Amino acid sequence: MSEKAQQIDAQKQDRQPGLEDEMHPSAEFIRDGYQSSDKLAGDVAMVTGGDSGIGRAVAAHFAREGADVAIVYLDEHEDAEEAKEMVERENQDCLLFDGDVRESAFCQAAVEETLDSFGGIDILVNNAAQQVVKTDLTEISDEQWEETFAINMHGYFYMARAVLPHLEAGDVIINTTSVNAFLGNDMLIDYSSTKGAIAGFTRSLSQQVASEGIRVNQVAPGPIWTPLIPATMGQYDPELVEEFGTDVPMGRPGQPAELGPAYVYLASDDSSYMSGQTLHLNGGKILNG
Repeated sequence: MSEKAQQIDAQKQDRQPGLEDEMHPSAEFIRDGYQSSDKLAGDVAMVTGGDSGIGRAVAAHFAREGADVAIVYLDEHEDAEEAKEMVERENQDCLLFDGDVRESAFCQAAVEETLDSFGGIDILVNNAAQQVVKTDLTEISDEQWEETFAINMHGYFYMARAVLPHLEAGDVIINTTSVNAFLGNDMLIDYSSTKGAIAGFTRSLSQQVASEGIRVNQVAPGPIWTPLIPATMGQYDPELVEEFGTDVPMGRPGQPAELGPAYVYLASDDSSYMSGQTLHLNGGKILNG
């Protein structure tokens, strides 16, 4: 079914992470017509940044496919509760962990509590991220550079390191990278650099654990309508939000609901012969190499 472009007005949010309730229009997380095939029945998934945006869509799709979900988020408690309700409406259990993925101890504790509560972990989705618009490299402070890497890359490492000893053959790690890792973005140099690092991390880790039957893949979204957009691009220039996603061949930003099934594919046995690879959901951008 074809999608129509949805009007997005100029807007901004004054904090990161952004909040779903302050977005207009609202994002779509799972389509009414999405049918479960019980692809993840009995599984346990951890999703960082699972309170909103792509992470919430992943949690909703995983739950509909039969998985219990542990959602890791920073401090957006209302968004997290709404995400939990979505999981529970699918008759699945949900845990919430609020904290900072920049802290190794927090990541370890969240993993241990998930293991205690659910008895195992089968799927890790690393998804939490931040970005800050800067159009001049010399304006990127040491603090911004280090913080962007700490959240976007170090958090992925801390979570994977904590979960990996508990994974078995058939289990998976899915990382969220970005189209910017492959095309670059002159307004998001530090963010794009972290997403390139994630791509290298995904490919390298996939080779290290392939012999154990553990698969590691990644999704590279293009422009997706999430709170990160008004909270970052909107803070720099609200007019940028109105134009967001119009430069791709499809002429519109994607919805989180359009990415959820890709994560289901990578998490399920449907992708059993796939590791170290990237799924590109970017509105029709053609990538070289």
